[in-house]
Amino acid sequence: MDGKVKHVCSDGSEVILDAHPKIKNHSVLALRQWTTMDTGAQNRGDSTVLLHVTHSNLARHFHELRLDMHMTVDALKDKLRAHVGTGSAHMWLTLLDDSDQMIADLDDDTRMLGYYSPYDGCTIHITDLDPHSIAANGGLDDVSLVQKYEISEENYMKREDNFRKFRAKKMAQDPTWSIAKEMKQREYARLKKLDPSWEPPPEPEKKIIDDPEYQKAEAAGIQVGQRCQVKVGARRGEVRYVGKVAGIGLGYWVGVCYDEPVGRNDGSVKGHRFFECPENYGAFVRPDNLEVGDFPERGLSDLEDDDDDDVTDTADAAGAE
Repeated sequence: MDGKVKHVCSDGSEVILDAHPKIKNHSVLALRQWTTMDTGAQNRGDSTVLLHVTHSNLARHFHELRLDMHMTVDALKDKLRAHVGTGSAHMWLTLLDDSDQMIADLDDDTRMLGYYSPYDGCTIHITDLDPHSIAANGGLDDVSLVQKYEISEENYMKREDNFRKFRAKKMAQDPTWSIAKEMKQREYARLKKLDPSWEPPPEPEKKIIDDPEYQKAEAAGIQVGQRCQVKVGARRGEVRYVGKVAGIGLGYWVGVCYDEPVGRNDGSVKGHRFFECPENYGAFVRPDNLEVGDFPERGLSDLEDDDDDDVTDTADAAGAE
């Protein structure tokens, strides 16, 4: 079959795939065919054209707006007004080809869009001629220009429902209170209401480390300058520090400079520097949470998906990264 490939599935069934000059793997071909097939959702009339729209005062672009070739330029301006905020009377429209070269100015409001022969991928550029346009100087793009609601400290504290009073009340009842604890209790109450026989799971036992020499033996086999890989997430880097780190837990830690910005610090903790590295490249991990050896920096071809969990997000290492 010209242009077709027969693929036998694992269940023995056969499917016919569209051939591709560069893709030989049938699974990839099947995925490509599934993602590019015509579902019918994109059906359009013969007079519909897909055009991009840009604006002289806006940083954002509007991609593939569906426009009818039979609509007049005046109707087009009215349609675009809802997208860009510029009044129809203050628009100057220019049609550009797919390489942003000018085709024509749409200077006659009575002519139909099709008169200018646009095709899919062309761009209509709007020049805003209004000297008082709300889109000028980032008026519709820059949120920093939007006036924010502000309340004085005095007026804030007069409110009976402010968060500070709520937090103070909760802390008076339970010195260990936190938002996370509050949300967990509310979720447990909801589940208990749905099922009176439901019981919350036991809290995991919190490991308390009170030994100042914790993991000293494990740290003894790790040297500054060695390549390493942390066990959680398989993140790679170089050992830059081995020793104790005041402020994040007793015992020994290993300072790692990752190959990529997947850390949480620059080699310093609470103002004290332990090693040098760029911001977000540094981390402190326990010696038993990494391996040292032949772990070269990965290239683009062999990058692996990293686990989002971080090895220092433990009870005894709060704030390590």
